[in-house]
Amino acid sequence: MIRNLLLGAALVAAPASADTVVVTAAKMVDVLAGKTVDNPVVVITDGRISSVSSGGAVPAGAKRIDLPGKTILPGLIDMHVHLTSLAEIGGYRSLRYTDSFWQAVGVANARKTLEAGFTTVRNVGSADFDDVGLMQAIDGGWIAGPRIVPAGYAIGATGGHCDDNMLPPSYDRKEPSVINSPEEARAKVRWLHKYGARVIKICATGGVFSLGDAVGAQQLSFDEMKAIADEAHMLGLKVAAHAHGPEGIRTAIQAGIDTIEHASLADDEGIRLAAQKKTWFDMDIYNDDYILATGTANGTEQESLDKEKAIGLKQRQTFQKAFRAGVPMLFGTDAGVYPHGQNARQFAKQVEWGMTPMQAIQSATRSAAEALGRTEDVGAIAVGRYGDIIAVDGDPTQDVRTLEHVAVVIKGGEVVKSGQ
Repeated sequence: MIRNLLLGAALVAAPASADTVVVTAAKMVDVLAGKTVDNPVVVITDGRISSVSSGGAVPAGAKRIDLPGKTILPGLIDMHVHLTSLAEIGGYRSLRYTDSFWQAVGVANARKTLEAGFTTVRNVGSADFDDVGLMQAIDGGWIAGPRIVPAGYAIGATGGHCDDNMLPPSYDRKEPSVINSPEEARAKVRWLHKYGARVIKICATGGVFSLGDAVGAQQLSFDEMKAIADEAHMLGLKVAAHAHGPEGIRTAIQAGIDTIEHASLADDEGIRLAAQKKTWFDMDIYNDDYILATGTANGTEQESLDKEKAIGLKQRQTFQKAFRAGVPMLFGTDAGVYPHGQNARQFAKQVEWGMTPMQAIQSATRSAAEALGRTEDVGAIAVGRYGDIIAVDGDPTQDVRTLEHVAVVIKGGEVVKSGQ
């Protein structure tokens, strides 16, 4: 297991109880109540929070992590990452690397993500079940990283966003997750579940970084999406739909999909449906800055860059409209499209486009835990949940950019980063 290494933080260890840790700070963000609390005392026993109080007594013999002058928050949750992808290697340039390269860089990306304050992520798509392997290695204590909810392969149609359209017909490459009927869709959900997927990802429409398709065009039918949703829900899994175009978004909502990823071009009817059915929108509204700034320098194809130019601003406008209409919103960045570890840069964009800092923080904590169906273990500093806590200088409910500079990360009661 990753041991408590403070590297200069104020850790005071008492001689007894190796299983009890107490965290104190100047302030705590209570994401459930939507307020800050002064002088918090958080007791963590065997990796889970056993008590939370303001100015309460510290149990005798407990290890102490004292963070004077800092504000603590629950570990953050990014609902849309690709740990085994690199923004720095895009387009055909990626074909220069052997298959195992991507899981190797995933190890480094997992650490960067954790050290950025994200103690839980939903990894919505990777080849070779690499994200399942990362989850197993992290959970076993072999490598450092966040808690991962893996999808394995993303399900899509032949020639669609989740297929491989980069090679000529002589190679006839087809992704293992391609389906072409509701029956094949059901079987694919069972196959993914068999090999470790804990969420199902589908590609309902075209995408920015797929070649030869229209970014907003629907690619799976209602019957295919419904078959996937029904099968996944029967198995106790949630479903996330990559969807940019209005028709695909509306169809996914009507089919019972749990979260809509990107949602860039959602129309008024789609927004109304999402608000009515409480379907989550998970919108990556920061990465447009990085994509347009780097252009084709990282290997991004001009076709993809042109797509991004066409929808980037529209997506942010849709975010604002959907939020104002009461659509429940999540924090998802699509990290891997831009460099890992910079996830928190999206908070400022969410505030710029209509959220308060507290609402932005809640989208990556309380709301994300609810969307994952994991309100018992992540997403808040509350009794029964994991002792996943981050600390920053200043008050992020006043200046959300403080979350871009996390000083301390605690996962399961163990300090895994301290920059004091």
